[in-house]
Amino acid sequence: MDRMKIGRFTYRFVLPAVIMVSLCSCIEPFEATFVDFESALVVEATITNEFKNQEVYLTRTFEFEADGPMPESNANVKIEDGSGNSFSFQDTGNGIYVSSEPFAAQSDNSYRLFITTADGRTYSSETATLKNAVSIDELKVERRQNDFGEDGIAILLDTNDPQGQSKYYRYTFEETFRIEAPFWSPNSLGADTRPEAVVCGVQVLQQTRDISESICYTTVPSNDIVIASTDSFEQDRLDDFMVRFINRDNYIISHRYSILVKQFVLSNEAYTFYETLQEFSGSESLFSETQPGFLVGNVASEINQAEKVLGYFDVSPVTEQRIFFNYEDFYPNEDLPPYIEPCTFTAPVLSRGLPPICVLLRLVELDLVAYVEENTNGDSNQGPFLVVPKVCGDCTSIGSSTPPEFWVE
Repeated sequence: MDRMKIGRFTYRFVLPAVIMVSLCSCIEPFEATFVDFESALVVEATITNEFKNQEVYLTRTFEFEADGPMPESNANVKIEDGSGNSFSFQDTGNGIYVSSEPFAAQSDNSYRLFITTADGRTYSSETATLKNAVSIDELKVERRQNDFGEDGIAILLDTNDPQGQSKYYRYTFEETFRIEAPFWSPNSLGADTRPEAVVCGVQVLQQTRDISESICYTTVPSNDIVIASTDSFEQDRLDDFMVRFINRDNYIISHRYSILVKQFVLSNEAYTFYETLQEFSGSESLFSETQPGFLVGNVASEINQAEKVLGYFDVSPVTEQRIFFNYEDFYPNEDLPPYIEPCTFTAPVLSRGLPPICVLLRLVELDLVAYVEENTNGDSNQGPFLVVPKVCGDCTSIGSSTPPEFWVE
């Protein structure tokens, strides 16, 4: 299941809060204090027609000061269908519950989600059914400018339901891209342990770095809400619908890039929920005009109807397509986007002060730098070697050196 981070603004826009504002003068800082915070269960669950171990995500809303949503642990989670079958889910940690056995939603059946938390509270969803699947006709890539005049790559798709019964769509995507460390070297630095070595000495270790550290692959799932509706169209079709726009200066498209796009068909109720959620997440101000109170989904407490529960249980067919492209396909003979981190050459001194404090050796021991070459500058205020931040010479800190099974060059 592809999940979206909905916890961040559940408190920001939805849960009740009392705001104390200090506006004593134009130059004094804004002060806001939030009291009476109410923790609510957050449910993210989309069961699909794919035969797999389905997933349900359970977390708790959190305040601005918190680092992130708290997982709801040790809950009893199950899904029951209209035929009397029950599918249990296991807590795998971090609020992720995975079905004990793989299963696929069927179009001739209905489904309900049931949750019992560790403290005995019970929740259930409304009944949901599976709509008919609609395939993605074409997934394509185009160089264009976005609405802000930025040059970049647009990921577009066409889809069509000749029966005109789908109308509401949601999209998720998973990006995979190749990273090439711009200053990889087969040599590295290490402590100089020779008898004649100076204090804080560092030496070059020849042929100690594997070439695999120079090319890596990273996969990143989307957490954006991407939805589309054809309800007001004469035909149930989308042409050149933009799922993703990537600025040309984004390093993820520097070499080879792939995107897997999934298309979900929604009910009108599910679409309305995601549309409202999208409006909340896109609001830039705490005092946005779109604050209707609490975002109601289709999951509720079985004991206390006044208890707030955020989230939606959806049963949706999914289809997918993948596409690859190279940066040079659209920007031939042009400079690559900036790397993920500035690769500035530095020449740290071996030591500083009395008694000497090791400088370069400490950076090497902490694995913070990568060797480039000897420093031939001759500046007495510099060290003997040129180095760059570790990620500039070794990409394995931000990706895997093993390409994914689906990868095609």
